[in-house]
Amino acid sequence: MSGRQVGFAGLGNMGGRMTRRLVGAGISVVAFDVRSGQAAAAGAKPASSLAELCSGSDCVLLSLPDSNVVERVVLGDGGLLDAASPGQVIIDLSTAAPASTRRLHAALAERGVHYLDAGISGGAVAAEKGTLTIMVGGSEAALAQVRWVFEPIASKVVLMGASGAGHSTKLLNNFLNAVTLAATAEVMVAARKAGLDLAAVLDVINHSSGVSFASTNRFPHIIQGDYLEGGLTSALMTKDVVLYVDHVRELGVPCLNAAGPLASFGAAINLGYANQISNRVVDAIGDLAGGVRLHSPATDEAGGDGKEG
Repeated sequence: MSGRQVGFAGLGNMGGRMTRRLVGAGISVVAFDVRSGQAAAAGAKPASSLAELCSGSDCVLLSLPDSNVVERVVLGDGGLLDAASPGQVIIDLSTAAPASTRRLHAALAERGVHYLDAGISGGAVAAEKGTLTIMVGGSEAALAQVRWVFEPIASKVVLMGASGAGHSTKLLNNFLNAVTLAATAEVMVAARKAGLDLAAVLDVINHSSGVSFASTNRFPHIIQGDYLEGGLTSALMTKDVVLYVDHVRELGVPCLNAAGPLASFGAAINLGYANQISNRVVDAIGDLAGGVRLHSPATDEAGGDGKEG
């Protein structure tokens, strides 16, 4: 990997972890974040502008909160549309609206710049371990040009189709994630109030038809007081569900199951968990059920290691 350089914009929970993986693989990373110190903390060279990300970089990666921010970074004054060179590849790892993605793809294509939408899944732990799943939309040739940049951060990379297909797939996946997390949280609060042994309940669920990623990978930690901090917040989860609702409306598909997660994560936001990991939705539901917690305060203080396993 020596001699390779990438630009990276957005060093939050996921972007910072991915940057550290790239640096650890011997790739030189020039990074930009509105918060000072983020680049250095991730082992990257700080950039003073978006244009600096493009200069000398084989490709530019984005990990940003939403389409509004992505559009400002690409289309705004001093943005990537002006700074990127013909033949350069911009990879958007954000969770974004497919319609916006397609517009950006078209605008960049006019300048000869490739744009790949690359939704990611796996959470903070997968980002740290380099085992993310990445769903890509865009040119197969452009993906082939930059597959090397995914090697340190992902164990599975799938080309889903033309521009927007990666972000579309990401929204579908995130909606299922939201539904199962909110529903399992509600069930576990009910199990606590019913006086059931929570580990036994999870064991039964995980060998029965109610099994999900939430029940197998999240709640065995949560019942011990480890919320697996560092991943998607309740505010961002709500944003993703709203994006899904808008997307399926554009597709002409009835949206019959969004009310549950919107109510659950909306409650979490209003009860003070907006910027905490979305797993805290179980505490929001517990608050509404009379202050229920799945774990004792002593267990919570001892805590887990904060890493999703």
